[in-house]
Amino acid sequence: MDEEKNILEILLDAENDDTIKLYDENDELVEFEQVAIVPLSEEELYAILKPVDPDAMGIPEDEAMVFRIDFDEFGEPYLAVETDNEKSIAVFDVYYQLLDEVE
Repeated sequence: MDEEKNILEILLDAENDDTIKLYDENDELVEFEQVAIVPLSEEELYAILKPVDPDAMGIPEDEAMVFRIDFDEFGEPYLAVETDNEKSIAVFDVYYQLLDEVE
């Protein structure tokens, strides 16, 4: 039996096309589609995720959310919503630059 992957392994798995399942502040399961993994520096890694049901989250259908990849006291990765607007803008700026380089 395969060992269960942690969130970082799932996000970095190029073969994974499953939705990312997270619990919100009300312990409700929310599903996201992975858009990108974006490094801002060697120490800062972010995930851009788009809700499968944006209406349920109260965000426009064409918007995605930025999550910071942090580590708990045991070294296990977890996702936290990035609440710093300037940091979120920086993540999207890097994402758009990467898209331009690919094109």
